[in-house]
Amino acid sequence: MAEAADAGKKMEIPYWRTLKADGYLNEKFPGGLERHKKLLEKEGHKIVQRGKKYQVADYEKRLWKN
Repeated sequence: MAEAADAGKKMEIPYWRTLKADGYLNEKFPGGLERHKKLLEKEGHKIVQRGKKYQVADYEKRLWKN
């Protein structure tokens, strides 16, 4: 999103729809991992646990391309 701002584009993407590298959820978002997980599951995404982290299953198939 920072790249879009630098290019003068305004992107209105809900924070919970952004992921860390390799589809992992961000523990620093409001409410932590559990909240991030719940918001994505509410939208129909399957979340899998990998150790202490969570990842969106098949996130590659859902990537947004501009």
